[in-house]
Amino acid sequence: MHAFSQLLDGLVYTRSRNAKLALIADYMRSAPDPDRGWALAALTGDLNLPAVKASAIQAIVAERVDPLLFLMSRDYVGDLAETVALIWPKRIDQPAEIDDGSLGLAAVVDRLMRLGRAEAPAALGEMLDHLDASGRFALLKLATGGLRVGISARLAKTGFAQAFGLDVDAVEEVWHALRPPYVELFAWGLGGERPDPRGTPFFRPFMLAHPLEAETLDLADYAAEWKWDGIRVQIVGTGQAVRLYSRAGDDITATFPDIAEAAHGIDAVLDGEMLVRGEAQGAAEHGGSAASFNALQQRLGRKNVSARMLADYPAFVRLYDLLIDGADDLRQLPWDARRARLEAFVSALDPERFDLSAVIAARDFDDLAETRAGARDAAIEGVMLKRRDSPYVAGRRTGLWYKWKRDPLTVDCVMMYAQRGHGKRSSFYSDYTFGCWSEEGELLPVAKAYSGFTDEELKWLDGFVRNHTVNRFGPVREVEKTLVVELAFDSVHDSRRHKSGVAMRFPRIARIRRDKPPAEADTIETLRKLIV
Repeated sequence: MHAFSQLLDGLVYTRSRNAKLALIADYMRSAPDPDRGWALAALTGDLNLPAVKASAIQAIVAERVDPLLFLMSRDYVGDLAETVALIWPKRIDQPAEIDDGSLGLAAVVDRLMRLGRAEAPAALGEMLDHLDASGRFALLKLATGGLRVGISARLAKTGFAQAFGLDVDAVEEVWHALRPPYVELFAWGLGGERPDPRGTPFFRPFMLAHPLEAETLDLADYAAEWKWDGIRVQIVGTGQAVRLYSRAGDDITATFPDIAEAAHGIDAVLDGEMLVRGEAQGAAEHGGSAASFNALQQRLGRKNVSARMLADYPAFVRLYDLLIDGADDLRQLPWDARRARLEAFVSALDPERFDLSAVIAARDFDDLAETRAGARDAAIEGVMLKRRDSPYVAGRRTGLWYKWKRDPLTVDCVMMYAQRGHGKRSSFYSDYTFGCWSEEGELLPVAKAYSGFTDEELKWLDGFVRNHTVNRFGPVREVEKTLVVELAFDSVHDSRRHKSGVAMRFPRIARIRRDKPPAEADTIETLRKLIV
């Protein structure tokens, strides 16, 4: 575990992307098999050790540490694994440090995979006794699956690719045909044959767009489409099997069995937007009826989808592109040619589950801007601009695709609660709950936000929380209701889960309004008027 724990320590305390990549690459080159394969699985979120839950960790630490001391320590540290790693008291009768390979990464993973939930706590405690603080932190993060070391799955794959001089998009294309500890992947990196995913419904990396910074494009060269407010999805069919993938490459087939069933039998790869049928105001006149993201959110993250859920929130995919059609790889064709193939392809699909994203007719940028401004709809985020001669290439390529998101909405709210962040923010109160005023003059929570501020502003906000705490609820601090913050957000929706009755989409801090008294913050009624 030592090398893996050193890797995690380095990733936690390193902010530079290039430095993180170098750390991952060095580890992947130097660690033995299958340790590095399990490490890669942990970094990409593909390692599942169901026997160990957070409650089990709390139970074993409660046997050795005063509960009040543990609660106070966790409140200060903010992270369960880090708290336990630092506070864990070794037994007086503990044997000497062992070096027989039983605490190697692969051995630990193998042991935890074979344990049942009843056996896991005692085994975990035994392993913690033989590790230092860094090793304990790595073990607990590994066991619970929540590494939170400041990297994404894509960055971990990039680090692997960099270690062996491979193209990360080529790695992505074989990734979903392999399983941890990725023996074939490392053999390829060391000069062997590239794993062949043919015959499996494997993921292809998405083409992405740059934000449009200035209106300087010639619309004669670009096609404009609506940017729908769902989740990007890739549908991969081999004729015998179908898989659905998210933008991050996660397999979401089980979450949308209705779409997988409707796509059964296709031999193609399609790119589109997952949406839910509904009556969002103005959606139909812009190319099809779709409900707000709030409706889609009811379906996200569910491993088991009930018949009622399928009926109440019927999913469909608004198609953007056709990457593969049977034996034909269309990705090097220009957008115009792929679009023509897509229009012919979609006509054979179930219209209840699949439709085509409309192309916007606009004379020039002024005309397009006017059309975009009139489309503040709960299911539309803005406009996509795609160069007509662009191939479908992975990642963001300058000059090919642009996204022109609608301007955010803003509202002034009052800070109500704060909680520590995770990873490099675990020492700061960086997760905030904000409220607006009800008609009765009560402050009710309307949003949680933990982004949009600078490092200096984070330090100031953290200081405000510490100096203005009026109550504590476990890791959550209630603060004096005196600080007004301007929140930016994309849309607002009705919500049964919130006492205020509303929920924001993508709230983030736009400005700290130290100049504004809390009584002048906005009301829930103001928010309700922004619901479309």
